[in-house]
Parts: sequence; C-alpha cells; structure tokens
Amino acid sequence: MPATEPLATAVLVTVIGVLLGVSVLFSRASERSGVPVALIFLLIGIVAGSEGIGGIAFESYEATARLGTLALLLILFDAGLNTPVQLLRKYVAPAAVLATVGVTGTALLVAAAAHALGFPWTFALVLGAVVSPTDAAAVFSVLRNSGIHLKRRVGLTLEAESGLNDPMAVILTTVLTANLLAPGDMDGLHVGGEVLLHIAVGAAFGVGIGFGGRWILGKVRLAAGGLYVALMVSFALLSFGAPTVLGGSGFLSVYIAAVILGDGELPYRAGI
Repeated sequence: MPATEPLATAVLVTVIGVLLGVSVLFSRASERSGVPVALIFLLIGIVAGSEGIGGIAFESYEATARLGTLALLLILFDAGLNTPVQLLRKYVAPAAVLATVGVTGTALLVAAAAHALGFPWTFALVLGAVVSPTDAAAVFSVLRNSGIHLKRRVGLTLEAESGLNDPMAVILTTVLTANLLAPGDMDGLHVGGEVLLHIAVGAAFGVGIGFGGRWILGKVRLAAGGLYVALMVSFALLSFGAPTVLGGSGFLSVYIAAVILGDGELPYRAGI
C-alpha cells in the first residue's frame, strides 16, 4: 500500500467524524427553530463541498448512488417501524392513491413540460419519474420534529404516502430508464407488467421478512441489547437486497417489512 494511505484514511475518517458530529448537534437546533434537519444537513454539505469553504471534491457518482440507496432504505425502515399499524389501516387507501396516481400524474405533468421544452419523450418521462416523489426524510422530519400539528388523519396519510411513493417512483424510473437505454423493446403492456412485477415481488418479500423477523425476535435471546440493533439492520438490508436481486422493489419491501416488525414486540424498542 502507498505510504500515504494511513494518513489519507485518517484524514477521511476525521472529516467524516466532524461532519457527522456537527450534523447531529445541529439537529437539536432544528427542533427548536422548526427548520427541517434535512435542510441543515444539506447546507452543511454545501459549505463542506467543492464550491464551499470546505473544498471537498466528491465526484464518484457510483458511490453517491450507493450511499443514497443505503440512506433511503434506512430512512424508510425507521419510518415503517414507527408507523402505528392500527391507525395506518384506516388511512392506507388515500395514501396508496397519492403514492400511485399522484406520483404517476406528477411524472406525466413534468414529462409534458419537459417535452414542451424540447426533450424527447423518453428523456422527459425519466425526468418526470425522478422528480415525482416527495422527499421521505424531509416529510418525516417536518411532521415529527418541527412542532407542526396536523390532524391525525392528514399526518398519518402524508407519512404513509411518503413511505410508499419512493418505491413507486423508483419502479417507474427503473422501467423507463430501461426503455430509454433500449428504445423500442418495451411497449405499454410490457411496462405495466414490469411495474406489477416490481410491486408483487417487493410486497411478498416485505411480508415474508417482516413476519419472519418477528418470529426470530420472539425466539432468540441475545447477550447484549446492541445485538438486537444489528439484527434489525440485517433485516433492513435483507429486505432491500433480496427482492431487488430478483427484480422486485427493494424499497417497497423495506417499508412493508418495517411496518410488520414495528407492529410486534421489539426488544429494546427505544434503542432501535
């Protein structure tokens, strides 16, 4: 290994530690001010980036995509764990409509605007799918930490919709990107079939891992509380990875599995 590697690693770890610590400490200020913590994280990133005073250049798109995927699946998993199932059952129908019809409608409107500006339909549809969902992290942060008090029906509907619309948007983006890369190979019927396949496989894995995880948690007795956290993280990663490998929606699977797990008895729930 190059002689500079230990130093480079130490600098990287130090920078990550400082940014993480500052972000967490500022999250407390966001609770008092009502400013969404996601916005504070974004501002810290801008300041630390190549155009800010930090001057940190990070241009690895592959690493960015992987880190973003990991962050989103953990956000959705946490949201599902903290969603009350008894109340969710009452509001899942309007949330599902918003997450499907709403996302699709938004994608089509954006695509129409992009096409009017000169983009080909294939590019315009992908752009519409990318920007169609609401930001799950921002919605959960605003509803839970900003002090905004909405009617319970409205709040739970928005939370459920935020958990469900990301999987829908990812499915649309994946299918439409495949159509963009291989034009003419996919017709409307094929696209519809791919969407249904993503939903069915993702939902099946989510239900299976959710109930399977609840059974495991009820049977095992681990030596330390921290091991339960590690076990829950393994459920989150498995519920995303397994269906994705088989052509399903990993994000939908993560959210469903988390909702089912959260409805059961969780050891050390507060720590998890």
